[in-house]
Amino acid sequence: MNRQSVVIFFTVFIYLLGFGMIIPVLPLLSTHYGATAFQAGLLMSVFSLMQFIFSPVWGRWSDRIGRRPVLLICICGEALSYILLAFSRSLEMLFVARILTGFFGASIATASAYISDITPKEQRSKGMALIGAAFGLGFLLGPAIGGGLTLVAETLSTDVHFITGFSSFGVALLCVATFIFAYFSLTESLTDANREAAKKLSEQKKQRLKILLEYYHRPTVGLLIAVFGLSTFAMASMEATLVLFMRDNFNWGIKEVSFGFAYIGLCIVFTQGFLVRRILPIFGEAQILRLGLAMMFLGFVVLVFANSMIGLGISMTLLAFGNGFTNPSILGSVSLLVSEQEQGQALGTTQSLSSLGRVLGPALGGLIFSYTLFGALKTRLPFLLSGVLLLISLILITINYKKLPTAALKRAL
Repeated sequence: MNRQSVVIFFTVFIYLLGFGMIIPVLPLLSTHYGATAFQAGLLMSVFSLMQFIFSPVWGRWSDRIGRRPVLLICICGEALSYILLAFSRSLEMLFVARILTGFFGASIATASAYISDITPKEQRSKGMALIGAAFGLGFLLGPAIGGGLTLVAETLSTDVHFITGFSSFGVALLCVATFIFAYFSLTESLTDANREAAKKLSEQKKQRLKILLEYYHRPTVGLLIAVFGLSTFAMASMEATLVLFMRDNFNWGIKEVSFGFAYIGLCIVFTQGFLVRRILPIFGEAQILRLGLAMMFLGFVVLVFANSMIGLGISMTLLAFGNGFTNPSILGSVSLLVSEQEQGQALGTTQSLSSLGRVLGPALGGLIFSYTLFGALKTRLPFLLSGVLLLISLILITINYKKLPTAALKRAL
């Protein structure tokens, strides 16, 4: 792995590391400033909204001025946004900090484009696997490091602002280190030869809604994209309210929640990085997808009725393994159902709907969590809604089961 690839790896890794470290902190910190569960959910939604809106914007800018300056600007901007988050002393400042983090973090697509620029076609999948590895490690280590930093902060001060800001300063420091490394190691990857091709791709991204509707009307492909969006919505809604649920029902704080999310990340990384590749040849994509959706549905059912740590642990394990089975199966199936010439466009469209799920899920989950009409039951309603969405997805996939790809199973035979 060359120096440029190492820089890109750490750029993506720090982005996901920061995301994982802050997820357990934000809901509890925001409620400290008087936020409702709905406002806590919006804190996560605005981050994803900035990603959805500005990912193609940064991509078009990188087509014009180059990948290197865009990446350097965004790494620096992320560092400043986390410093602002650490110094935030009001709900309004938390929103400003998260909006800026999402705005500058939307450069992940540019990082992927950089890898595409510097790797030959025969090694392109291997290069993109580097991005996937950075995502997995970041999501796994982020909550664990965040919990560890919280333990350290508690030994230094009892001030809640210091404890919650300690993790943010840690992410900012890593961003600064990455910026220095990138400044001296990262060379421009966008050549005159591929600049025109990149511009054409940017023009295609402007028509995302039109492209989404086109794929949505395709048999089976549209179904898989819709199910991907629903499952992402369900998980995002859970992530936004689970911290508050565990605080209210199990008296968990930041460090306990951080290590809990680290466990979920470990299960997902193990499932996607090891288990799926070994059981796909035995069952095929269609069966693994159905299994994953069933496990996620059961996970939400258990979570709705969980009154002990044992129930909570079973629920989180089912959700983590189910998510680890579902996402690769859907993306792999979409890839198999479209032509070689539209792989990037089809998968990008699928991810776009997933991004919308991450925008809407936390906001709606937080709104339901805040709704007082149902009394104590309100803290479990977001999980009930997510379970219903997973059940609908499972029914749709089962009805169309015979239309789904089973390429991995055929290869094994």
